[in-house]
Amino acid sequence: MFPFSIKLFASGIALGYQISTAWASSSSVTSCSTTLTPSNDIKPTAASGYRFGLVATGLTKPRSVVFDPTGGLLVLESGQGVTRLSFQDSGGTCISVGSRKNVLQDRDVSGTKYSVLNHGLALSRDGRTIYASTAEAAYSWSYDSTQAAVSDDRQTIVVGMRTDDHNTRTLLLSQKVGDTLLINRGSTSNVDPEAAVISSGHSQLKAFDLSKVPDGGYKFNTQGLRLGWGLRNSVGIAEHPNTGGIYSVENSVDELMREGKDVHIDNPGEEMYSFASY
Repeated sequence: MFPFSIKLFASGIALGYQISTAWASSSSVTSCSTTLTPSNDIKPTAASGYRFGLVATGLTKPRSVVFDPTGGLLVLESGQGVTRLSFQDSGGTCISVGSRKNVLQDRDVSGTKYSVLNHGLALSRDGRTIYASTAEAAYSWSYDSTQAAVSDDRQTIVVGMRTDDHNTRTLLLSQKVGDTLLINRGSTSNVDPEAAVISSGHSQLKAFDLSKVPDGGYKFNTQGLRLGWGLRNSVGIAEHPNTGGIYSVENSVDELMREGKDVHIDNPGEEMYSFASY
């Protein structure tokens, strides 16, 4: 029996789940004084050797999560901003929220989906800078994890990413190449003819040098290093820890008709891509 558990956190619709290995030592498995109940009928299924526990409720469209240097979990809530959760760990899956604080308030009061933080979230390697995205732009803020607070010095990193569809912008900070932020921008419709024009910037994955951000930010269509093109909506992006190679998963076409039949379910276009290190 291994004397530890591996803790992972995943966000869902207004819920936060913690996952751990089921082979944690018995000393780390305790009965929880408080057991949360999901507010909907969505319940994960644990693979063999794992178990899960519900640790947070009452979130608003949680899209991305990342831990800060002091152990707080930053959660981007679409249309609300970024919330920091601190945890009480009683071992195993017995995790509860000790406190929560809104560190970035960005509520959608205008009714537009383009100007509010809605998906992407990343934290610099030193934990002192938060990056987050709207459908139109990516921004950064100085962050103090000991105070769970951001400064007012918002910097615009990238602009010009608005599309009518697929308006989430996944962010990834490279751990192999310093000062490099990767951003995915999907297509502007289910089937997007404009994506065939490379200068449109549609359906592309790009990398941007954070040490040389121009005034007003980079223009996504014409600036940055293009890593991939023809990527309809690569919501998931990861970097290999040794090689620095980039991987993405593709959310491909919906309602694809062929000879009068919808073939996208039985013959899905979802794929995983590998990009060489850069």
